[in-house]
Amino acid sequence: MPSTPFALLRYVLYGVLMGGADVIPGVSGGTMALIVGIYERLVSALSSAVSFGLAVLRLDLDVARRHWAAVPWHMIGPLLGGIGLAIVVGAKVIPPLMEAYPQSMRGLFFGLVAASLLIPARRIMRVTGLRVAIGGVCATGAFLLTGLPVLSVADPGLLRVFLSAAVAICAMILPGVSGAFLLEALGIYTPTLEALNGLEWGYVLTFCGGAAVGLATFATLLDLLLKHRHDATMAALVGLIAGALRALWPYVGPERALRWPDAGEPVLPVVMLGVVGFGAVLALLRWSPSAEVEAQATAPGS
Repeated sequence: MPSTPFALLRYVLYGVLMGGADVIPGVSGGTMALIVGIYERLVSALSSAVSFGLAVLRLDLDVARRHWAAVPWHMIGPLLGGIGLAIVVGAKVIPPLMEAYPQSMRGLFFGLVAASLLIPARRIMRVTGLRVAIGGVCATGAFLLTGLPVLSVADPGLLRVFLSAAVAICAMILPGVSGAFLLEALGIYTPTLEALNGLEWGYVLTFCGGAAVGLATFATLLDLLLKHRHDATMAALVGLIAGALRALWPYVGPERALRWPDAGEPVLPVVMLGVVGFGAVLALLRWSPSAEVEAQATAPGS
């Protein structure tokens, strides 16, 4: 499918949003893909790319060509470029902002992610007791997961890096579940940023290898669920996003305990930025052509 320069630029910007989100503990790149309206196409494209790779390994070139043609490279190429750019730049810019203005930044992201709940919720064609239960279970799981204490590992081994990356990349394409947060919980968030900034290629390549294995496995499963259990999957995404809002609550105590703001802590800026984030997502949903295209292009099933 041919793409205009404007469309390519739009996908680059979508990639920047996703990559920037993946750097922030508590925010998911998958959530950003939902917000801009490319989530299901992205998962399908990743599944086709995985099938292409497997067909090449089997030397089945006819099947490989079919899967290659099924990948929307006009979207994936610019998207990957934007994600890579955002991760490299975001690793230097976003953590200092989170450290300098923790409550205000979390308020902004809380509003963004809370508004994104509307996206999968609107895609559920029929609400049933089972789907409500699926959402409730996923919300509970995400709430408990985001309450895990942060580990600190000064010098993680490469096997730990590989396995942690394989787990975290799955979260990065799941709306509501933050890959950066899982890296924190697994103890390699700070070492990964340091390795990226310091260009420690052994660490970086090991991390990329683990991420590739995790993505290849999980993207195929998620694509099948979206195609054959669409509404149930959307219900699960609603629950995951709702439960994971815990990670973005602006005021936390020791061991991630939730609390109300103390005297002297910012409240009005946090609320205002939360409203700005919520409103920004609503505006994007109203005007994003990609969201409209995906909504028309995907037919929900049971």
